[in-house]
Amino acid sequence: MSTGTSTETSTARNMHTNAPHTSATAEPAGSTQAKDHNESRDHSEPYNNNAPATATDVDATLAHSRIVSEKIQAAIDVDASQFRVLTGARPTGNLHIGHYFGALRNWVDLQKRGVDTWLLIADYQVITDRDSVGPMRERVYSLLTDYLAVGMDPEATTIFAHSQVPELNELMLPFLSLVSDAELRRNPTVKAELEATRGRPMSGLLLTYPVHQSADILFCKANVVPVGKDQLPHLEQARVIADRFEKRYGHPKGAGRVFPRPQALLSEAENVLGLDGQKMSKSRGNTIELGMSADETAKRVKKAVTDSERFITWDPVGRPEVANLLLIAALASGRSPESIADEIGSGGGGALKAVVTEAINEHLAPIRERRTELVADPSFLESVLARGIERAREQAGQTLSEVHAALGMSY
Repeated sequence: MSTGTSTETSTARNMHTNAPHTSATAEPAGSTQAKDHNESRDHSEPYNNNAPATATDVDATLAHSRIVSEKIQAAIDVDASQFRVLTGARPTGNLHIGHYFGALRNWVDLQKRGVDTWLLIADYQVITDRDSVGPMRERVYSLLTDYLAVGMDPEATTIFAHSQVPELNELMLPFLSLVSDAELRRNPTVKAELEATRGRPMSGLLLTYPVHQSADILFCKANVVPVGKDQLPHLEQARVIADRFEKRYGHPKGAGRVFPRPQALLSEAENVLGLDGQKMSKSRGNTIELGMSADETAKRVKKAVTDSERFITWDPVGRPEVANLLLIAALASGRSPESIADEIGSGGGGALKAVVTEAINEHLAPIRERRTELVADPSFLESVLARGIERAREQAGQTLSEVHAALGMSY
């Protein structure tokens, strides 16, 4: 899940991975029997290991995560039913093509391949780093509309807002007993988010953000979480909590582990920048939102930054702004950026922008048409969210009952 005023994807601001479970690299959803090949590595104690990860550690983790991800992808093709995915976003603004090409298309693909998909609207996490919620209801339903417009099927995917699942949020209490203040303060994402607040004091909610995200993942016993490489520390935190819970509290008699150890499904999607070559952000006006009209899209692309060279070439290092536009056109059209550059040649920036505009508008046309239909039927949107919340509460209630049993708190 990310930062900024635009909606953030991940698993709310999106998530280190460890050894695979079984040949499929992850425990089947809801399963408690699979053993981690690297389970001898103890994540449970101590709390006072304050040594920061070295660059070598990070590279090794990323390399291992890629291997695990490849195994998961292969296992999904064999038997998708053994996996449950949790992912989602914070409703802080409208979704744009960066979200779409970077995450949403992958989520739709996982759904189509038969993976049990749980899609989070992380509304509580909006207040981790800001004083007001803004037009929350409007943004929640806008996010839901975009989810459905791009192809998420409410009959196959559970879509819910975690503020409406109190049993999920109650998991924060036992989970907080399993982590230390020092651990949370050295979490890379927490540190990055604190820096982004520009001197604002850290709230308790921001400090414990990784724990809340762990609750989001573990309440539904998700064993796979789609993430970018920058979000791996969050997923590691979820695994640490799952392991420590098992070591400290155990599990109900006759049952296996309460929580599976979720693994990362790394996204290899290209990083799409804004039309000015900077990170996409609504506040910069450099995004193309999924809900924009074709004319609005054309106006935005017309203002896109290129460079002074007329001949268009694919050179991501030497000509990053031009390369970004070529990449957008390639993602939207299914062609390679090199072939698009060769075709435009001496046509210059004007021709490039025309190609980008046409490719985006053509690709997004059916999504925008579906979005218009959905906006016109608010009762359907309300029913979709209500059904998703009902299913999430049912699952969260079952998980919380197992937690209470393990804690000896069933009265």
